[in-house]
Amino acid sequence: MDGTTDRSLLSVGLRCRCPRCGEGRLFDGFITLKPACEACGLDYGFADPADGPAFFIMMSMAFPVTAFGIWLELTYDPPLWIHAVLTLPLLLLACVPIIRPLKGLFIASQYINKAEEGRFAVRAVPKAGPEAGR
Repeated sequence: MDGTTDRSLLSVGLRCRCPRCGEGRLFDGFITLKPACEACGLDYGFADPADGPAFFIMMSMAFPVTAFGIWLELTYDPPLWIHAVLTLPLLLLACVPIIRPLKGLFIASQYINKAEEGRFAVRAVPKAGPEAGR
C-alpha cells in the first residue's frame, strides 16, 4: 500500500473505524459508541443507528434460525434441552457477531451520506384582505 487510508463506506463501516479518518475506533466496548474519534476528533454525536442493525439482523438471520427450530420440533419432536443445546447457540452465533460491524456500517453511512433528522418544510401562506394586492 502507499500509506493512504481506505475510507470507503464498507471499509470503515465493517472495520468499525472512524468514517472521516479511517483510523480511530467507533466503539468503546462491544456496541457502546465512543463520544469522539481518538485520531481526528470527529464528534460522534451525529450517529444514531437506532434499531436499524438489530432489525436487519432479525430479518436476515433470526427468522431462518427460528424456522430451523420449528422444523426441528415438528420433524423430530426433541426434548426441550435439545433446543437449548442446538437452536439457542445457533441463534446467538448467527446474530451477535454481526451486530457490531452492521452498526459500524450504519454509522459510516450516516456520516458519508450526511444523513440528518427529518424536518417539515414550512410554506409561506399568502395574506388575505386589502393588503394582499400591494
